[in-house]
Amino acid sequence: MYISLKNRALLKVDGPDAKDFLQGLVSQDMNRVSPTQAVYSAFLSPQGKFLLDFFCFELDGALVLDCEEGLAPQFLKRLKMYKLKSDVALSDISADYRVYATLQGAIAFDLKDSDRGVAKTLGSGVVFTDPRLRNMGCRSVLKTDDNAMAASGLTEGTFDEYEQQRLTLGLPDGSRDMTVDKALLLENGFEELDGVSFSKGCFMGQELTARTKYRGLVKKRLLPVYIKGDAPPPGSILTNGDKEIGEMKSSSDDLGLALIRLNRFEEGMILHYGNAQLTPSIPDWVVLQDKSSP
Repeated sequence: MYISLKNRALLKVDGPDAKDFLQGLVSQDMNRVSPTQAVYSAFLSPQGKFLLDFFCFELDGALVLDCEEGLAPQFLKRLKMYKLKSDVALSDISADYRVYATLQGAIAFDLKDSDRGVAKTLGSGVVFTDPRLRNMGCRSVLKTDDNAMAASGLTEGTFDEYEQQRLTLGLPDGSRDMTVDKALLLENGFEELDGVSFSKGCFMGQELTARTKYRGLVKKRLLPVYIKGDAPPPGSILTNGDKEIGEMKSSSDDLGLALIRLNRFEEGMILHYGNAQLTPSIPDWVVLQDKSSP
């Protein structure tokens, strides 16, 4: 099944300094990106707070950033501000390409046994296994007139089906789940999802991210919740008794995500908002900090 992701934008970073330019700005090691490897990464404020997440892959010798459509103009503006004397060309190529998710596409594209982020050419563009979790399938970027998706034999699915898979796995979706200029990467699974490198050296916002990891300061985690009743609006406070346990984030039907305070959370706990009951779960990829940590 393939699904057109119409809420995405594509920014191109071209030129001999492309990797070096991004290396000091984003959380992932850009030297890993190649024609056969895509990565997941984030752009942080100097204070270490989340601004935007993205996938990065190579296309026709340039780096392409697959990011949230609503945040792309400001992201491109910031990149241009930091460009200085770097020999790079920055442009928005969203009008020329489309982004697709293929939830069971690994077999169709001969990527079934591949590791996360493995990339290969597909028609006019590229296909790669999701760099976060293999269970999220593949992502493809193709020119708007390329029919490689239909020709693959896969059926077209809906965005709701994509959302059900994302929420079941507990994956954040940009600013819908991570508040801009407030969220912390490690509270949202970026270490387990291979979205941050602790060995690449300095990057913007690195100090807070490293301190959060090495001092055991991850106090909240984004977790899936099963919803019985009406889904609470994003930002709603979820309680157990008289205690505030978490904050509601995105949802679809009876599944959602919530940012949970770990020091007040117990497995099996039922949370409440209005007439809704919400039961958090811990995906097998999530590694929770020991509550005894400082």
